[in-house]
Amino acid sequence: MRFHNEVSLWTRVKRAALGFDSWLNATLYDSGRSMSGAWERYSNAADKLSARGLPRVVLDLTSEAVTLGALGGIVMLGLAVPAFRETHDDWRRTNEFAITFLDRYGQEVGHRGIRHDDSLELDQIPDNLIKAALATEDRRFYEHWGIDPIGTARALVNNSSGGSVQGGSTLSQQLAKNVFLTNERSLERKVKEAFLALWLEWHLSKNEILKLYLDRAYMGGGNFGVAAASDYYFGKSVKDLNLAESAMLAGLFKAPTKFAPHINLPAARARAAVVLYNMVDAGFLTEGQIQIALRNPATPVDRGQKTVPDNYLDWAFDRVKRLAQAGKLGYDRVLVVKTPLDVGIQKRAEEAIESILRQHGKTYNAEQSALVVTDPDGAVRAIVGGRDYGQSQFNRATDALRQPGSSFKPFVYATALAQLRYRPNSIVRDAPVCIGNWCPANYNRSFAGAMPLTTALAKSINTIPVRMSLEIGRGNAKAGRAIIIETARRMGVETPLKDTTSLPIGASEVTVMDMAAGYSAFANGGRRAEPYAAVEIRNSHGEVIYRRDRDVVPEQVLSTQVVEDMNYMLSKVPEEGTGKRAALDGIRSAGKTGTTNAYRDAWYVGYTGNYVMAVWFGNDDYESTRNMTGGTLPAMAFKEIMDFAHQGIELKPLPGVEPMKAGQQVASAGKAAPAARAEGAGPQISAATMSRRSFEVIGGLTDMFRSVEVPKPAAAAPANGRRTTALVPPGEGFRPVGGRLAMP
Repeated sequence: MRFHNEVSLWTRVKRAALGFDSWLNATLYDSGRSMSGAWERYSNAADKLSARGLPRVVLDLTSEAVTLGALGGIVMLGLAVPAFRETHDDWRRTNEFAITFLDRYGQEVGHRGIRHDDSLELDQIPDNLIKAALATEDRRFYEHWGIDPIGTARALVNNSSGGSVQGGSTLSQQLAKNVFLTNERSLERKVKEAFLALWLEWHLSKNEILKLYLDRAYMGGGNFGVAAASDYYFGKSVKDLNLAESAMLAGLFKAPTKFAPHINLPAARARAAVVLYNMVDAGFLTEGQIQIALRNPATPVDRGQKTVPDNYLDWAFDRVKRLAQAGKLGYDRVLVVKTPLDVGIQKRAEEAIESILRQHGKTYNAEQSALVVTDPDGAVRAIVGGRDYGQSQFNRATDALRQPGSSFKPFVYATALAQLRYRPNSIVRDAPVCIGNWCPANYNRSFAGAMPLTTALAKSINTIPVRMSLEIGRGNAKAGRAIIIETARRMGVETPLKDTTSLPIGASEVTVMDMAAGYSAFANGGRRAEPYAAVEIRNSHGEVIYRRDRDVVPEQVLSTQVVEDMNYMLSKVPEEGTGKRAALDGIRSAGKTGTTNAYRDAWYVGYTGNYVMAVWFGNDDYESTRNMTGGTLPAMAFKEIMDFAHQGIELKPLPGVEPMKAGQQVASAGKAAPAARAEGAGPQISAATMSRRSFEVIGGLTDMFRSVEVPKPAAAAPANGRRTTALVPPGEGFRPVGGRLAMP
């Protein structure tokens, strides 16, 4: 029975296989017959459509054209993709900054970056300037579609016949190069330029392309666009250009460096004449209409005698770029920045520094100086980065790192007042102290014993801040220094401080700007005052995009008690201590002198309720001076400049310090100083009879009549304009005194 079942199963499998084979054969046979019939029907139909003779030639050529066109389209697409990758969502904006700076009164004081102004609409640009541009650059602009074969052919014929050289690029192609590409001379760039011109024509109207071209074309002298060029070359708005001036500007499109009127005026005028005749050839003007412009060519303004606060503008430009990088200015790069720059203080500071160095520089062997004047809230009023910007553009006020000496001690005292139970009348002891093998001593090579904290600061005792660093760290000097460094940082010292054992007496390098920022916290009641150069920023459309008082909230870093105690103690420095030459006439001030080892650096950092000023004297090559201390030239410069700065303004009190009464004076060694009145500093006018603003105007008139220029001595500038540092390891370079080391 079992065998019978197995045979039956095998029989069924064989039958199923035979059935599948039969079905497959029949299906393939039927399919073949069907396909054969379809092909026969197709062949019959094709035979009916076959062409002979001329129709066949036409069909063959059309077929080849379609084939080659498809292949060409693939190649063109491959070439176009790299070009179109140059475009992006915000392609209309420029990455280059064009910043116009105004002083605190809203008067223009200078530019940085490129000069660029795209605020005018096309209908505000003179018709003659537009016609001059089209006649010279692209007469068929409104007729072609981005690439002009006719214009290119005409240029080739003209150039080959020996006529004046003409370019074959359309205005759209030139705009594509200006916006997306470089001036590289290569086939790849020309291919990209052509595709991008087509892209521009597809996305923009003709008038939009023309407007962008007039705004973006380089016009020489750092100017981009006709509006900026008009202001730079002719000192007027582009809206006010006459025909001769328009022709001269249009002549710059071809070769801005060659034809720039401030470089080669005869060449610029000759080129302008060519532009005028081009306008006649194009049918825009008649020969009679251009005769006046030919007889009265344009004359650019003379910008050779204009002086600007270059160090200030360099620093302000960097600060504005920082705001842009932080995303606070949007995407606009054509900006107008109102600064807190006080032209009067800036000018007086430059004159005072030069006068003091001219009179006393050789005596003290000092060749350079730098200073910063700010408001207590951080608004920078003036920067002097060195004696002569023309000889050295290195900004010693913001970039040079120098040891501050004893002028750093207020940061230590402020930390001690905040961390410990010190008060101005607390008794401290001036006695030997050592950290490891480093033992600081005082400038006078002796120890004075017990004294009030106020006296220790006024007399600049070295051992006291070192002892304080130990107490702040609860016996751990390194921990104490870390707290001091953090206090200085929060108060405004941006330069990273090096943690060395001699840090409490000023061995770690800082900038002049750092010191002005740090002391501002004492003057303003304990708030961090980051130095700033932008009171208000407007974009190219005149919209306010940044306001300092709106966008920045100051941080409270010192308590009111600490500020009042520090101000009281620091006010004794110009009254009774090392800074007597810095005492101001009838104005209560506070400050601190600083002198580094081997007399390499001398400082005075001081302030009133109105201004903060940090000033440094020394040499770029770190050569020692002849016993110059912070109480000599730096203190004299502080008095000279701050006496002027306070004329005709409302005096603000220092927190915790009683203002001087009417007629009260501080005995000041500075009254006998030869540099108390800077040579050539202008008329000395009493604040009671004339305001500061009037004084500035009178000073400006005085400069107009000054005809003799005193040559300034050459100054050695740090190589490559880099920051300079003087690394002094703990204990090295300090004056040995009885087995110890002292820093004055």
